[in-house]
Amino acid sequence: MNGSMKKYLAEFIGSAALVIIGCGAITLGGLGGALGSAQPLSPLAILPIGLAFGVAVTAMAYGIGPVSGCHINPAVTVGAWVAGRMPTSEVPGYIIAQFLGAIVGAAILYVTLSGKTGGYDVATAGLGQTGWSGYSATSAIIAEFVATFLFVVVILGATSKAGSTPVAGLAIGLTLAVLHLAFVPVSGNSLNPSRSFGPALFVGGTALAQVWMFLIVPTIAGAVAGAFFKSKALEA
Repeated sequence: MNGSMKKYLAEFIGSAALVIIGCGAITLGGLGGALGSAQPLSPLAILPIGLAFGVAVTAMAYGIGPVSGCHINPAVTVGAWVAGRMPTSEVPGYIIAQFLGAIVGAAILYVTLSGKTGGYDVATAGLGQTGWSGYSATSAIIAEFVATFLFVVVILGATSKAGSTPVAGLAIGLTLAVLHLAFVPVSGNSLNPSRSFGPALFVGGTALAQVWMFLIVPTIAGAVAGAFFKSKALEA
C-alpha cells in the first residue's frame, strides 16, 4: 500500500472511531435526541459528551497521527491545505475517506443500537446528530464558525514546528472537550462536516435538512484559520 493510501485508510478509521465513540456516548447515554435541540442540557450531561469526543480525538492523534496527521475532519484538512501544510493532490482523498469513515461509523452505531431490547427508534432517539432548535440558525452559524476557527487554530499551532510537543494531541483533545461545554446548547458543537453528515444520513428529517450548515460553515472557518497561518500572522 502506497503512502497516500495509508493516509486515507488512517483517516477512514479515525473518522469512524470518532463517530462511534462520540455519538455512541450521546445515544447510549440516552441523549440521542437532545444535542443541538431545544431540550436543555446540564453541564453534567454535556461533560461526558465533550470528553468522549475529546478523548477520541486524543487517542486517534497518537494512534494515526504519525500516518496521516489525524485530521479526521474536512475542516481541519482544508485549514491545513490553506496553511500550506499538505499537497493539493491529497485533499480530495482525505475528505472522501473522512466522509466514508463517518458514514460507516454511524452505520455501525445504528446497527448496534438496533439490537436494544424493545427496539430503537432512530427518528426519535437520534444518532448523535447535530442541529439547532433552541437557537436561531444565525446563532448556530456563529457558534460553529467561532468554535471551528478556534479548534483549527489550536491544531495548526500545536502541530507547527515551533509548537509541536509530545502533548500536542492532548491539548487538541482537551480543546475539543471544552468547546463542547460552551457550544453544545447552540448547535451541538460539530466543528466537523463529516461527523455531522454521517449520523444525519441515517436520521433524516430535520437533521438532514440542517446538515448544509455543518458542511459549509466549519469548512470556511477552517480555511480562515489556515489563512492566518499561511500569512504568518499566527506563526511563531
